Amino acid sequence: MSGEAASGATGPHPRPLRIGNASGFYGDRFDAMREMLTGGPLDVLTGDYLAELTMLILGRDRLKHPAGGYARTFLRQLEECLGLAHERGVRIVANAGGLNPAGLADAVRELAGRLGIPARVAHVEGDDLTARYPVPGNLAAHAYLGGEGIAACLREGADIVVTGRVTDAALVTGPAVAHFGWAPDAYDRLAGAVVAGHVLECGTQATGGNYAFFAEHDPARLHHPGFPVAELHEDGTSVITKHDGTGGVVDVGTVTAQLLYETAGARYAGPDVTARLDSVRLTQEGPDRVRITGVGGAGVRGEAPPPTLKVGLNRLGGFRGEVVFVLTGLDIEAKAAFARAQMEAALAAAKSRPADIRWELVRTDRPDSATEETASALLRLVVRDPDQEAVGRTLGGAAVELALGSYPGFHVLAPPGKGAPYGVFEDVYVPHVDVDHVAVLHDGRRIHVMPAQDTLVLRPAEEPPLPAPLPAGSAVRRAPLGLVAGARSGDKGGNANIGVWVRTDDAWRWLAHTLTTDRLRELLPETADLTVVRHVLPHLRALNFVVEGILGEGVAAQHRFDPQAKALGEWLRSRHLDIPEALL
Repeated sequence: MSGEAASGATGPHPRPLRIGNASGFYGDRFDAMREMLTGGPLDVLTGDYLAELTMLILGRDRLKHPAGGYARTFLRQLEECLGLAHERGVRIVANAGGLNPAGLADAVRELAGRLGIPARVAHVEGDDLTARYPVPGNLAAHAYLGGEGIAACLREGADIVVTGRVTDAALVTGPAVAHFGWAPDAYDRLAGAVVAGHVLECGTQATGGNYAFFAEHDPARLHHPGFPVAELHEDGTSVITKHDGTGGVVDVGTVTAQLLYETAGARYAGPDVTARLDSVRLTQEGPDRVRITGVGGAGVRGEAPPPTLKVGLNRLGGFRGEVVFVLTGLDIEAKAAFARAQMEAALAAAKSRPADIRWELVRTDRPDSATEETASALLRLVVRDPDQEAVGRTLGGAAVELALGSYPGFHVLAPPGKGAPYGVFEDVYVPHVDVDHVAVLHDGRRIHVMPAQDTLVLRPAEEPPLPAPLPAGSAVRRAPLGLVAGARSGDKGGNANIGVWVRTDDAWRWLAHTLTTDRLRELLPETADLTVVRHVLPHLRALNFVVEGILGEGVAAQHRFDPQAKALGEWLRSRHLDIPEALL
């Protein structure tokens, strides 16, 4: 039960908190920090630099450079922008600390001193649990912390807060808690901040980037989209917008797409709160302004957090090698079978045959083509093994030796290399009390964050009733799903999610009854033998599918052609099915 009545902020309502985002991943637009600081008013500027793959990259970096392990780009951005932030009174909160938030905090202090800019720098630690998981090849084990440590740093006057592994939404819940004085059990307010944080976390994906219906907008608006801003209110409601005059677009569709990204069911669980996505309402308030509320215009519904924290484990899984054979012109299938048989025989006879061998024939060829490239198909061979030689010298030798004795037109895209290390991601869960969440202040004081007192054992949300189906007997036409529905997909470990939404009530009546899990498996044959779970979100006119295991051991293992499932939704939209003509 929510503690809103007892624990919400009291007295006069504080002014809204204006939070912007300047990074959705490590490698995002470098100039975004400057653009956000100069483009309009802000109270807080956040930056999300971490992902499952990023933690592996930083882990390998720290093996080479023990003083590293953080996002160096953040420091270079601050070198240009620390003065701007100080002049404008904007606080900066970023998870760029990665595996070494204390090291990054020291580096920021050194930078501020060198530039002569007064800056109180704090950091959050306690997420690093690597020592508890001494498995071979383990590079990093980090708990996903909530926003209370960030809030403690800001309450004590920090201008810049850097963290290690926190949830993406914690970059918003922390400043919100500090600004509004919310108690830990103000679940509805916290849920609203989590939803706003989830919309902001991937930067320009909320302002028209990677948007299914991009072709409906003026291309010039989307070429350089501005980064998003959330105007967060004391009751947990918010407005998603962007700085005036910047590119991109903020509408119900772009916000819906980001809400569905890398989520699963109606309950979106985190260390601060469990946000009920099935309670979210989106309203176009004006140009580039979308209001996020819950039922009846109140805040998003929230529940207690789960009793455990997620811990992401990243380890080296072995080595990976790849060779791509080019097959040109006629007899593509026969050429592929010929090359495969030759390579399989050579690898079987080798002293160190790769443990895992995968083949993929990609039919990029066209008949009677006017160019050689479009007359060619690609036969992709990927091998994995704990032994680098098995995926390097063994693979390379077998492929190169075929050069003059294989199918006509034999060549490869590039010579096989020596084999590259790949990572494996998995998640485990630990009780809140097993993690020492600490805010380390600018003056060296340490504040230990109390673990969640009330928790909720998560269970699937009740399946909401479906709308009435469209009348039977309507005329239909065979057409791509994407003419009616948008989609966005992404990865969570070895699983992928595909969020699908429509924009009218009639289209929702059709989609809810048509796109079942069985129909999804028919449309995407790669999912046919996998567990697929469907979640219904009627207030967003959306379905969210979780496809379990399609990404193998996670993005770093590169199990499939699209290792982060970024385009899985676009593949679904391209598939044809019978659609009522009234919707087209």
